[in-house]
Amino acid sequence: MKDILIMKQIIKKFGHGHAEITALKGIDFSIKQGEFISIIGPSGSGKSTFLTISGGLQNPTSGEIIINGTNFSTLNEKRRARLRFKELGFILQSSNLIPFLKIKEQFYLVDNVEKRTQQEAKIDALLDSLDVLALKNKYPNELSGGERQRVAIGRALYNEPSLILADEPTASLDTDHAYDVVKLLVKEAHEKEKATIMVTHDPRMVKWSDRIFRMEDGLLVEEPMPTEHEKSN
Repeated sequence: MKDILIMKQIIKKFGHGHAEITALKGIDFSIKQGEFISIIGPSGSGKSTFLTISGGLQNPTSGEIIINGTNFSTLNEKRRARLRFKELGFILQSSNLIPFLKIKEQFYLVDNVEKRTQQEAKIDALLDSLDVLALKNKYPNELSGGERQRVAIGRALYNEPSLILADEPTASLDTDHAYDVVKLLVKEAHEKEKATIMVTHDPRMVKWSDRIFRMEDGLLVEEPMPTEHEKSN
């Protein structure tokens, strides 16, 4: 399996002089096709900064980011935006669905941006695989939190991205729905060979990961994997 994301010596600083803060302190990281990685750590440890930089939503102070073979660090903003749309799928804790569009129209919007005809069969197949096909004509406020997250996962996968970035995707869900969403993300990562990074503050959600990292004080350290006994609890 090839590396989808490579981060080399990523440093991110905010502020200047006495107010300067180093949020990321020389991060080296990579994730392969089909791999599901969880990143845990306390609030303020740098998890969200790591995720936004890995997705090209903000620039590092120094270091290099390579996404699916393209050096993201050297691109102008127009090409960066295009690469983000083509290669990345974002899943946010709020599901980030557009409230005045029906579920199927959330996908039509992607087709419109790509200037292509609506791919109705592909949309139906994707929604069916996520067990939300019956909801395609409903609006987001008519769905439960878990259902909205399933739709958000579908929308993130719809454009066939190489890399899925999930920022606290279970934060607003109860435990049972949270487990369902994480297991679904793992399944999609493995079956569709999507490199997936999930940032979470909840250590219960990482048991199905291929690798686990802890972010603490701007440093990223790989954690030991849970035992089979720990996974079953």
